[in-house]
Amino acid sequence: MNIDKPYIIAEMACSHEGQVALAKKIIDAAGGAGANAIQFQVWTADEVIVRHSPDYNKLKNIELKREEWVCLLNYTRDNWPNLSIIACVYDEESINFCEKIGVDAYKIHAADLSNPKVLSSVARTNKRIDLSIGAATLNEIDLAIKHLRSESDSTIWLMYGYQLFPTSVNSLNLEFMKKISNLYGLTVGYQDHCDADKDEAFWLPAAVFGMGINVIEKHLTHDRSLKGLDHESALNPSEFKKFVSMINTISISRGSGSPREFNEDEKKYRKYSRKSLVARHDLNQGSEVKSNDLIALRALKLGLPPDSIAMIEGKKLKKDILVHDLVTIEDLQ
Repeated sequence: MNIDKPYIIAEMACSHEGQVALAKKIIDAAGGAGANAIQFQVWTADEVIVRHSPDYNKLKNIELKREEWVCLLNYTRDNWPNLSIIACVYDEESINFCEKIGVDAYKIHAADLSNPKVLSSVARTNKRIDLSIGAATLNEIDLAIKHLRSESDSTIWLMYGYQLFPTSVNSLNLEFMKKISNLYGLTVGYQDHCDADKDEAFWLPAAVFGMGINVIEKHLTHDRSLKGLDHESALNPSEFKKFVSMINTISISRGSGSPREFNEDEKKYRKYSRKSLVARHDLNQGSEVKSNDLIALRALKLGLPPDSIAMIEGKKLKKDILVHDLVTIEDLQ
């Protein structure tokens, strides 16, 4: 299944800093910008990382309680009913919790691409699965898809990209997305992790969308200047709104790829720019039209196109025609 319209996912990640109030600001920014989905990372530190890791305490300090996630889900449903909720999950208990509260889709992080317990648990929900394939081999991707397919017919989107806080443009292989989409016949999305302080945070996803990749995941924070967790690739609310507008504008301009009737602007352009056959000099009634009597020029309105000169040549005129006036079929005997 391939979607033909932009689908923009606002990735909250850890930008909530463990505070429900900040998470609500991010949700409001996503909904207000017109994103299609908000992505929650639902986890407990003990199920993600070893306790002797230097990152353990950092994660433990921002870990949201289950009741806080329920609050955020209800807040989203009440205030932004058109905003789908995607849960990025890392363990079976969190998956079971997300099923109870009713999320719309799941993200499987590349960290669990070869984790059969997580793959199976998500597959059994029968909801859409966004499978992250950042820094994964074709064999790992292939095995993960086969595992999911063995347990479910859920829609699978393959999400390319990875976080290096931020990710350099030199580290990307965007053409791989087209190859992997053709290989599996699946929708492929782009997870952008470029430096949010640089212009590439806008033009690189725009280029990806121009390639025909319609699912774009973009990090969103409440205030990047505070340099909190996951801030490196995250846009501020005003920037994110501009980003969504940019993608939607590109979508309108990209069109359908099929021929269509001219719109009014195209008709005006044709009338203004196309050349028509006009008299090169004054022509008299009864004279026989020769090719050197005509010239193709832009006129005040469209007449006969230049390639219709054979229809006119050798015909006699019914009336006088002044220099640079149109020569039409009605003017001929």
